[in-house]
Amino acid sequence: MSGNIELLNTTLAATRAADRAALIAYLPAGFPTVDGGIEAVKAVIAGGADIVEIGLPHSDPVLDGPVIQTADDIALRGGVRIADVMRTVREAHEATGVPILVMTYWNPIDRYGVERFTAELAEAGGAGCILPDLPVQESALWREHADKHGLATVFVVAPSSQDARLATITAAGSGFVYAASLMGVTGTRASVGAQAQDLVGRTRATTDLPVCVGLGVSNAAQAAEVAGFADGVIVGSAFVKAMLDAPDEAAGLAAVRSLAGELSEGVRKR
Repeated sequence: MSGNIELLNTTLAATRAADRAALIAYLPAGFPTVDGGIEAVKAVIAGGADIVEIGLPHSDPVLDGPVIQTADDIALRGGVRIADVMRTVREAHEATGVPILVMTYWNPIDRYGVERFTAELAEAGGAGCILPDLPVQESALWREHADKHGLATVFVVAPSSQDARLATITAAGSGFVYAASLMGVTGTRASVGAQAQDLVGRTRATTDLPVCVGLGVSNAAQAAEVAGFADGVIVGSAFVKAMLDAPDEAAGLAAVRSLAGELSEGVRKR
């Protein structure tokens, strides 16, 4: 069965044609529970998210700050497994028709088996994977199987990436490019910073792929700022924090749906 890279491509083309950025939401699988995590994904989509990234919880999430680390810890202590990640992708996609990607560090895929992981992700209706710690020069096996199964391979670029390095990364990727707005870990920031705009410009000089910006966006004003120069606005920690801060699951679902609505308005005010 083929994955949904084409759905991802057409979704990003449609938002560009509408002269706005895409809103891309991140939530970890298994948080606060597997069922609760699936409902949270549905809630952010109902609020206005165009694309969703499902995090595969990891015991040492080097790119992620304390908010997502806390959610990952809750999911792992709850016993979340890769099968639960696939179930989250399947049920969220079947319920909404929205492209769903998995964001994961490389080690869990390597241990699970690349062929097995890509085949199961495609069968679940996934659109691809974001792989923040997989070096491009070591990605041939992954890309072979991802291409075979119709899955996007999204690499992360950072402000420290030199232009030649950017060209190497973007030539190997598909779907979109994830531009980290600043050096550091995930988390909300008071400002997103000029580094992000410079990085988007330098990345676009190397590729026709959409360039989507993550790390730091937490409100409509920041979303509008980033939407002024990027093809997509990626928000993770703000959604997770809304769930963590809620007194119960129902309140958390209402909070993430409301936040998605605010951010969705923001990306339309570029």
